[in-house]
Formats: sequence, structure tokens, C-alpha cells
Amino acid sequence: MNDSAPNAQYNMAGADSLSIRVATRMREHMFESFMRELRPTEADSVADVGVTSDQSYTSSNYFERLYPHKHRITACGLDDAQFLETLYPGVRFVTANALDLPFESASFDLVHSSAVLEHVGSLENQGRMLAECLRVARRGVCLTTPNRWYPIEFHTQLPLVHWLPKPWGRAVFRALGMPFFAREENLNLMTRRELAGLSARHPDWQFRFASPRLLGWISNLVLIGERRGP
Repeated sequence: MNDSAPNAQYNMAGADSLSIRVATRMREHMFESFMRELRPTEADSVADVGVTSDQSYTSSNYFERLYPHKHRITACGLDDAQFLETLYPGVRFVTANALDLPFESASFDLVHSSAVLEHVGSLENQGRMLAECLRVARRGVCLTTPNRWYPIEFHTQLPLVHWLPKPWGRAVFRALGMPFFAREENLNLMTRRELAGLSARHPDWQFRFASPRLLGWISNLVLIGERRGP
């Protein structure tokens, strides 16, 4: 594997594989959770934090594909995803780091971010990303990340290795020729308890989980946050 090409590292499954078809359907479920839980209207501005330059999967940048009010989306991320402005007219792209968003506080009504938290590094960084999303949101947020306690690790497609203590699991990834995923800055899976703990640092917000299940197991953590009233 070419360690200099992150998108190639993340995209280990074939575009038409069963795992990608399942992932696409699960992301559609998570989009439905966003729509149901936060009830966006055309008047709401939305920041989608962590868009990707990848165009090989239909599930990539699913929010821009599915959201009906594309002219209200600001898509942001470290990857060059300028093509989204052409692919989905009305979308605006801004280069941005999820740990230090280049927006004023309360710039958007809603913030969405899918499958980014596990790629920003340490638990401290994950808390910083959550805080940044809350800072720029006026009304609500929806953040998703794979559930560490799901028996299959979605990036590597390996079973149970990620249940080991993290240093051990990373050693296995290295031994199997997956050094990219052995580094915390590239993959740091979260548990519901960890994400709830980070959320508890923000008493001005009310949080709940709207997490989907796959074969009876919670596959992804979907954190919904709404700002408390005065």
C-alpha cells in the first residue's frame, strides 16, 4: 500500500463490493437520522465538515448527494473537494481543518460531519473537533463515527482486531501490512462512552444518540446535539 496516498489507504474495498453496498445503505440511514432528528428547512445553513476528494464510492460525500437544499451547504475539509461545486450546483467548498474551523461562532444553523472523528487523532483532538463543530453551530449538530464495539472494523474489514487494547491492535495492523491504520492520527475508533464523555463537557447542549444497527449490532455512533434554550 502506498503510504503517501491517504484516500487510497482508506478505500480498501472495491467500489462494487458487498461491504461498500452495505456502507452506502448505512450512510443513507444516518442521513435519514439527520433529517428526522434536526428537521432542517431550506432556511437553515449547513456546514458539512470533512468532505473528501474521493469519487470512487457513491457513499463518498453522501450528504451533498442527498441533501435537498444544496445552495445552503458549505462543504469543508482538508482534501481538495472543489469539484463538489460543479457536481452539485449551489454547494460552496472551503478548505478547512476540523480542529480549527475558519468560521465565526454560530456561523451555521446546523453542522454535519460523517466518519471524520476517528481520523483526527487522539481523544483530546476528538474533543477539540466536537467543540469546534458546536462553536460554529447555532442550533444543532450531527456527528457520526464507527462504533469501536462493532465486530468488523470497516476500514480494514478485519474482525475483532480493533477490540484488542489499542497498542496491541495497532501492532497487528502493522504485522498485517497496514501501517497507515496502525497510527493513531489516521484511525482512532471511539466507543459510545468516550463520545458521551466528550459531550458532557458542553452543558449548553443537549445530546442523544440515534445510532443504526447492522445485524443486531450498533454499527455507527450518531451523535445528535441541540443547543439548549435560554
